[in-house]
Amino acid sequence: MLRILAYLVGIMLVVAAVVVGYASMQPDAFRYERSAVIAAPPEEIVAIVTDFRRNGEWSPWEKLDPGMKRTYSGSPTGVGAVYEWDGNDEVGAGRQEILAVEPGKVHMKVDFLRPMQANNLIDFELAPDAAGTRVTWALHGENPLIAKVFGLFTDIDAMVGKDFETGLLDLKAAAEKAQ
Repeated sequence: MLRILAYLVGIMLVVAAVVVGYASMQPDAFRYERSAVIAAPPEEIVAIVTDFRRNGEWSPWEKLDPGMKRTYSGSPTGVGAVYEWDGNDEVGAGRQEILAVEPGKVHMKVDFLRPMQANNLIDFELAPDAAGTRVTWALHGENPLIAKVFGLFTDIDAMVGKDFETGLLDLKAAAEKAQ
Protein backbone atom coordinates (compact mmCIF):
# COMPACT_ATOMS: atom_id res chain seq x y z
CA MET A 1 0.00 0.00 0.00
CA LEU A 2 2.81 2.42 0.89
CA ARG A 3 4.54 1.57 -2.38
CA ILE A 4 1.39 2.43 -4.38
CA LEU A 5 1.01 5.71 -2.49
CA ALA A 6 4.64 6.63 -3.16
CA TYR A 7 4.15 5.76 -6.84
CA LEU A 8 1.05 7.97 -7.07
CA VAL A 9 2.81 10.86 -5.33
CA GLY A 10 5.70 10.47 -7.76
CA ILE A 11 3.35 10.60 -10.73
CA MET A 12 1.63 13.70 -9.34
CA LEU A 13 5.01 15.42 -8.85
CA VAL A 14 6.05 14.61 -12.42
CA VAL A 15 2.72 15.91 -13.79
CA ALA A 16 3.05 19.09 -11.69
CA ALA A 17 6.64 19.58 -12.92
CA VAL A 18 5.53 19.17 -16.54
CA VAL A 19 2.65 21.65 -16.08
CA VAL A 20 4.87 24.23 -14.37
CA GLY A 21 7.63 23.69 -16.93
CA TYR A 22 5.25 24.14 -19.85
CA ALA A 23 3.61 27.17 -18.21
CA SER A 24 7.00 28.80 -17.64
CA MET A 25 7.55 28.75 -21.40
CA GLN A 26 4.46 30.92 -22.01
CA PRO A 27 4.95 34.64 -22.78
CA ASP A 28 5.96 36.92 -19.91
CA ALA A 29 3.34 39.49 -20.93
CA PHE A 30 -0.27 39.33 -22.05
CA ARG A 31 -2.65 41.52 -24.03
CA TYR A 32 -6.38 40.94 -24.43
CA GLU A 33 -8.31 43.30 -26.65
CA ARG A 34 -11.53 43.82 -28.55
CA SER A 35 -12.63 46.54 -30.98
CA ALA A 36 -15.87 48.08 -32.17
CA VAL A 37 -16.83 50.92 -34.48
CA ILE A 38 -18.89 53.61 -32.81
CA ALA A 39 -20.76 56.26 -34.82
CA ALA A 40 -19.63 59.10 -32.57
CA PRO A 41 -16.64 61.44 -32.47
CA PRO A 42 -13.65 60.44 -30.34
CA GLU A 43 -14.30 63.33 -27.92
CA GLU A 44 -17.70 61.90 -26.97
CA ILE A 45 -16.26 58.44 -26.35
CA VAL A 46 -13.35 59.82 -24.33
CA ALA A 47 -15.79 61.89 -22.24
CA ILE A 48 -17.61 58.69 -21.28
CA VAL A 49 -14.62 56.45 -20.49
CA THR A 50 -12.74 59.15 -18.55
CA ASP A 51 -15.66 59.84 -16.23
CA PHE A 52 -15.85 56.87 -13.86
CA ARG A 53 -19.23 58.08 -12.60
CA ARG A 54 -20.58 57.11 -16.05
CA ASN A 55 -19.40 53.48 -15.78
CA GLY A 56 -22.97 52.40 -15.15
CA GLU A 57 -23.82 53.37 -18.74
CA TRP A 58 -21.41 50.89 -20.28
CA SER A 59 -19.20 48.85 -17.94
CA PRO A 60 -20.16 45.15 -18.06
CA TRP A 61 -19.19 44.68 -14.42
CA GLU A 62 -21.49 47.38 -13.09
CA LYS A 63 -24.49 45.24 -14.02
CA LEU A 64 -23.11 42.17 -12.23
CA ASP A 65 -23.33 43.86 -8.85
CA PRO A 66 -25.51 46.99 -8.79
CA GLY A 67 -25.04 47.14 -5.02
CA MET A 68 -21.25 47.22 -5.03
CA LYS A 69 -19.48 49.91 -3.03
CA ARG A 70 -17.98 52.61 -5.27
CA THR A 71 -15.54 55.33 -4.26
CA TYR A 72 -14.41 58.20 -6.49
CA SER A 73 -11.42 60.39 -5.71
CA GLY A 74 -8.82 62.57 -7.38
CA SER A 75 -9.85 64.55 -10.41
CA PRO A 76 -13.56 64.28 -11.31
CA THR A 77 -12.62 63.21 -14.86
CA GLY A 78 -9.52 62.66 -16.95
CA VAL A 79 -5.98 62.32 -15.65
CA GLY A 80 -5.90 61.65 -11.92
CA ALA A 81 -9.47 60.36 -11.69
CA VAL A 82 -9.64 57.33 -9.39
CA TYR A 83 -12.37 54.72 -9.07
CA GLU A 84 -12.36 52.04 -6.37
CA TRP A 85 -14.89 49.24 -6.10
CA ASP A 86 -15.70 46.47 -3.67
CA GLY A 87 -18.37 44.05 -4.79
CA ASN A 88 -19.56 40.51 -4.89
CA ASP A 89 -17.52 37.51 -6.09
CA GLU A 90 -18.28 38.29 -9.74
CA VAL A 91 -16.72 41.77 -9.67
CA GLY A 92 -14.26 41.49 -6.79
CA ALA A 93 -12.46 44.57 -5.52
CA GLY A 94 -9.92 46.93 -6.98
CA ARG A 95 -8.77 50.37 -7.99
CA GLN A 96 -8.53 52.08 -11.36
CA GLU A 97 -6.76 55.36 -12.17
CA ILE A 98 -6.50 57.38 -15.37
CA LEU A 99 -2.82 58.00 -16.12
CA ALA A 100 -2.96 59.79 -19.49
CA VAL A 101 -5.44 61.17 -21.98
CA GLU A 102 -3.94 62.03 -25.34
CA PRO A 103 -5.32 62.30 -28.84
CA GLY A 104 -6.51 58.82 -29.80
CA LYS A 105 -5.65 57.16 -26.50
CA VAL A 106 -6.72 56.86 -22.85
CA HIS A 107 -4.25 55.04 -20.60
CA MET A 108 -5.26 53.63 -17.19
CA LYS A 109 -3.80 51.56 -14.38
CA VAL A 110 -5.97 48.89 -12.77
CA ASP A 111 -5.10 47.10 -9.55
CA PHE A 112 -7.23 44.06 -8.80
CA LEU A 113 -7.34 43.17 -5.11
CA ARG A 114 -9.88 40.38 -5.12
CA PRO A 115 -10.51 37.59 -6.16
CA MET A 116 -6.77 37.63 -6.94
CA GLN A 117 -4.22 40.38 -6.92
CA ALA A 118 -2.94 41.76 -10.20
CA ASN A 119 -1.60 45.07 -11.45
CA ASN A 120 -2.34 45.74 -15.11
CA LEU A 121 -2.82 48.49 -17.66
CA ILE A 122 -5.87 49.40 -19.72
CA ASP A 123 -5.80 51.30 -23.00
CA PHE A 124 -8.63 52.70 -25.04
CA GLU A 125 -7.32 53.46 -28.51
CA LEU A 126 -9.48 55.52 -30.84
CA ALA A 127 -8.90 55.71 -34.59
CA PRO A 128 -10.92 57.24 -37.42
CA ASP A 129 -13.17 54.82 -39.31
CA ALA A 130 -15.47 55.38 -42.29
CA ALA A 131 -18.44 54.69 -39.98
CA GLY A 132 -17.20 56.78 -37.04
CA THR A 133 -14.50 55.86 -34.54
CA ARG A 134 -12.84 52.47 -34.10
CA VAL A 135 -12.41 51.91 -30.35
CA THR A 136 -9.99 49.23 -29.17
CA TRP A 137 -10.21 48.29 -25.49
CA ALA A 138 -7.11 46.46 -24.26
CA LEU A 139 -5.96 44.98 -20.98
CA HIS A 140 -2.26 44.18 -20.76
CA GLY A 141 0.50 43.53 -18.28
CA GLU A 142 2.98 41.06 -16.89
CA ASN A 143 2.12 37.37 -16.96
CA PRO A 144 3.44 35.82 -13.71
CA LEU A 145 3.88 32.06 -13.40
CA ILE A 146 0.62 31.53 -11.50
CA ALA A 147 -1.29 33.31 -14.30
CA LYS A 148 0.55 31.23 -16.88
CA VAL A 149 -0.53 28.02 -15.12
CA PHE A 150 -4.11 29.30 -14.79
CA GLY A 151 -4.07 30.18 -18.48
CA LEU A 152 -3.30 26.57 -19.40
CA PHE A 153 -6.68 25.53 -18.03
CA THR A 154 -8.79 28.64 -18.74
CA ASP A 155 -9.26 30.64 -21.93
CA ILE A 156 -8.69 34.03 -20.35
CA ASP A 157 -8.85 35.83 -23.70
CA ALA A 158 -12.36 34.47 -24.32
CA MET A 159 -13.44 35.24 -20.75
CA VAL A 160 -12.15 38.83 -20.76
CA GLY A 161 -13.07 39.28 -24.42
CA LYS A 162 -16.72 38.47 -23.79
CA ASP A 163 -16.90 41.22 -21.15
CA PHE A 164 -15.08 43.68 -23.43
CA GLU A 165 -17.48 42.92 -26.30
CA THR A 166 -20.48 43.54 -24.02
CA GLY A 167 -18.92 46.75 -22.70
CA LEU A 168 -18.12 48.03 -26.17
CA LEU A 169 -21.72 47.43 -27.30
CA ASP A 170 -22.98 49.41 -24.30
CA LEU A 171 -20.34 52.13 -24.86
CA LYS A 172 -21.53 52.33 -28.48
CA ALA A 173 -25.13 52.75 -27.32
CA ALA A 174 -24.18 55.45 -24.78
CA ALA A 175 -21.99 57.42 -27.21
CA GLU A 176 -24.40 57.18 -30.11
CA LYS A 177 -27.34 58.19 -27.89
CA ALA A 178 -25.52 61.43 -27.15
CA GLN A 179 -25.45 62.30 -30.87
